[in-house]
Amino acid sequence: MPLPLNLSAARRALELLARAQLRPLAPPPVDHGRTLVVDVERQTATLIEGDTPSTSYRVSTAAAGIGGASGSHRTPPGWHRIRAAIGRREPRGMVFESRKPTGRVWKGAADPGDLILTRVLTLDGLEPGLNRGDGVDSLERYIYLHGTNHEDRLGTPDSHGCVRLGNDDVIDLFAKVAPGDRVVIVGGEAAPRAAGTSVAANAAMPDPAGGGRFHYAGVGGSGMSALAQFQAMRGGLVSGSDRSFDRGERPDARAQLERLGITLHPQDGSALPGAAALVVSTAVEEQVPDVAAARAGKVPIFHRSEMLAHFVAVHRTIAVSGTSGKSTVVAMIFEILRGAGRNPSVITGGDLRALQAEGLWGNAWAAGELLVIEADESDGSLVRYEPAVSVILNLQRDHKEMHEVAAMFATFRDRTREKRVVGDGANLAALAKGATVFGFGSDAAVRGEDVQLEPGSSRFSVAGVRFRLPVPGRHNVENALAAIAACLAVDVPLEVMTAPLAGFQSVGRRFQVLGMARGIEVVDDFAHNPAKIAAALATAQARARRVLAVYQPHGYGPTRFLRPDFVETFATCLRPEDRLWMLEVFYAGGTATRDFSAADIVAEAAARGANAEFAATREGLRERLAAEAREGDLVLVMGARDPSLTTWAKSVLESVAAQSR
Repeated sequence: MPLPLNLSAARRALELLARAQLRPLAPPPVDHGRTLVVDVERQTATLIEGDTPSTSYRVSTAAAGIGGASGSHRTPPGWHRIRAAIGRREPRGMVFESRKPTGRVWKGAADPGDLILTRVLTLDGLEPGLNRGDGVDSLERYIYLHGTNHEDRLGTPDSHGCVRLGNDDVIDLFAKVAPGDRVVIVGGEAAPRAAGTSVAANAAMPDPAGGGRFHYAGVGGSGMSALAQFQAMRGGLVSGSDRSFDRGERPDARAQLERLGITLHPQDGSALPGAAALVVSTAVEEQVPDVAAARAGKVPIFHRSEMLAHFVAVHRTIAVSGTSGKSTVVAMIFEILRGAGRNPSVITGGDLRALQAEGLWGNAWAAGELLVIEADESDGSLVRYEPAVSVILNLQRDHKEMHEVAAMFATFRDRTREKRVVGDGANLAALAKGATVFGFGSDAAVRGEDVQLEPGSSRFSVAGVRFRLPVPGRHNVENALAAIAACLAVDVPLEVMTAPLAGFQSVGRRFQVLGMARGIEVVDDFAHNPAKIAAALATAQARARRVLAVYQPHGYGPTRFLRPDFVETFATCLRPEDRLWMLEVFYAGGTATRDFSAADIVAEAAARGANAEFAATREGLRERLAAEAREGDLVLVMGARDPSLTTWAKSVLESVAAQSR
């Protein structure tokens, strides 16, 4: 039953609400609205109607603590709204699964499981990067207010992420609130530090360089493999698992990890006994056996971004953010710093060809205390980082709406300890105060002038110093300007940067020329959002009479979000002589709703005048390309996240070459 609401408890609830309303991303107050204030410290939830606390309940938040990261099994902090109220007519004790009643009623019998009972109030996060968006989204994490079979544990943190209530209490609360009402979860978070203050590593995390073993579930992914390698290079004890390795796939990637002393295990939970920590990414779902074993064995679970935040905190870090160009700019900064004798370290999502030439995977290197990282906005994780130097390249519609990303960029900027670097895009103007601005405009402090674009390279000047880049495209000149500005921020002389940029080896799958056969060039490119596709097409068109473009979208969620932008890009960026084939959306598994096909996007682009077709199979498309390509054409293969795409692009080159025999 509801708790007695005395004057002291009422005052505390109002104080917590007032404090929550000062959060940077707090929604504006609503007159006469209802807000449920979840007090993590006291494990209570108090309903405030207008300005008056009316009812208080005993609750349980997560045993693992407070945090928004997917896979962390923590209760997300901050502002939410009730998205849906489910179970109004169901009996007390009804068991729910996946937000639906099962027909089974719990009647008090002991059950070690975490049952979702009686009523369900789903929560929609309102703070981008904290509880809303990829990797931290409360709705996608299935965070609820719900009744529980563990009523005896209410008043203590015990859940797996949701907020548990007694079954009578959840019925009472259900009758008093409605979708749209607000819920704010207060307490248990690490408070953001002001820019310029000292930084300490996450105190709750075991020392990654100590004797405890960190196990990475999904270690074959680009971000996870980089962290695992970096930790191993720093002397840490590392193990990992990956479904692709269990299937016998990607032997080269497996060998790269094992050469660094990373022990690989089946992804069946068997590696968790004795582990000091489990590291997961957003792609690792709760049902993965490694996660279940960690929970059963009380092994602490950390999100990938928490590991990266730790490494950012203990190094002097240059963190590069933006919706396009991050991996390339990270590579440019790394190569400039190396050429300047600064002995940098790097953690990134792309494969640096300079490191691959040394026999490494290419996405990590541990050397000196100056660290360059890629700060990803797609899962909101960049708001965790407190770099010495922050770089914000650009702002385009990609994984999220631009206003959501802009809010994350503002937080990222404010958490910077030394210097800030910002592009001169009009939509970044609010972030540019006190920053070094780069670009082509008259207001840019690091300004590109006398730009010459050639089919395979480019030239430009900064403050009278002439630069040459061995990669094509205006977007790469802009990337170089960002790298120059970042390196100036750590006191590298401008003249010292010319030689490293002239020898820049680029990043794998960034307009990577695989070869030429019969006068037909085949290029592999990571382009996967509209802006990157437009840049890749423009670069290809500058060096070919006709572009035969292939695009494989990745992920149903991102593709659904950007669908109209893809149509617009293909309709406006393809020339009449160019061709486009789209492969089916790449699906890596999980719970995504697959309710459309790439063929639907092709139909919309074709209706706008694009010369576009849907390709049902890779095999058929490979033969089609080989048959149709003519001397002077360029075959441009675009897409992300699918490790097999490069292998297929190489097979296209082989088929093109074989066509002449």
